[in-house]
Formats: sequence, C-alpha cells, structure tokens
Amino acid sequence: MALTDPNLGLAYGWTLGESGWHTGMDANLKRLGAIVGLSVKDRDLTAPPASPTEGDRYIIPAGATGAWAGKTDQIAVRIAGSWEYHAPQVGWLAYVEDEAKLAVFQPTGWSVGIVV
Repeated sequence: MALTDPNLGLAYGWTLGESGWHTGMDANLKRLGAIVGLSVKDRDLTAPPASPTEGDRYIIPAGATGAWAGKTDQIAVRIAGSWEYHAPQVGWLAYVEDEAKLAVFQPTGWSVGIVV
C-alpha cells in the first residue's frame, strides 16, 4: 500500500512487485509534469477553452463553469484529451503567461502577481 508525500501529493512506498504500482506511478509522473516549472496560460478564464492543446495549464478562477465548476484556485492541465486538476499548496509559484507575471499561492488564494 502506497503512502502519500505531504508536499506534492506523490505516492510512494510500494512493496517490490506489488500489484497496482503502475497506476500510482503514472499519477506521480503526470502530477510532476503538471506542477514542476509551473507556467499557466491564463488565470481569469471562467470556462475551459474550446480547443485546448495537450499540456495547456490554467489557474481556475472563482465562478468557473463547465468542467471547471467548483475547482477554484486549482491548476487545470489538459492531458490525454481531458482535464486533470491539482490543488495548490501554499508557496507554489506560477508564471501567468498572458500577464507576464508571477503569482504565488497563499492561504487566501493566488496573489495578484509580480511583474517579471
């Protein structure tokens, strides 16, 4: 049975040859790909784009609709034709491409942004 890392939410601790490890490892790799070197396209889009590209990432704002409804402040990443979501931890940094600013996740949500 795998344990969960408290920082990135990665699974670990499988017994050698344990059944089911591949699912957890796939989830780990997708999570790392989504959040390491975090750069998002936008953070004020309230509906998912009609034609997203694989790997596109967005910060979901309050009031989002469709597939993003109820996912405020999470990172949405397009993987294998569907949206996956990652809840940020305090201190995560994201480069917001359409604003050319850095945002940091704080206990109250994403910061306004720092010009870089």
